[in-house]
Amino acid sequence: MRTTTTPDGKMMVHEEAVACVAGLAALDCPGVAGMAARGLHDGLAEILGHDNPHRGVEVELDERRCAIALDVIVTFGVRIADVAEELIRRVRTAVERSTGFPVERVEVNVQGVRRPGEEGV
Repeated sequence: MRTTTTPDGKMMVHEEAVACVAGLAALDCPGVAGMAARGLHDGLAEILGHDNPHRGVEVELDERRCAIALDVIVTFGVRIADVAEELIRRVRTAVERSTGFPVERVEVNVQGVRRPGEEGV
């Protein structure tokens, strides 16, 4: 959790809130078919059918930095390097605008490829 004190009060932002912003921005990126499960928690949520807006997102947040790692599934036929570059730009912009925190890095891990209309990860 990151705490920022201003003359008007205190703002606390949890990693999960940042992950939600990043995940929603990632899903809006052309060429991203979906988010991949990241670790046991996301895998269990998938099995149990829980909707998880921060699925596939890991956030490291402290007083000095914000780092984000994304596990994504891309659409078949896209140029992966172009999708990753646009994904980094969109996620960085969304998180910085939402929170005011500078994003040190965004890491994109392409976990798979999905054909249009194909279900699952």
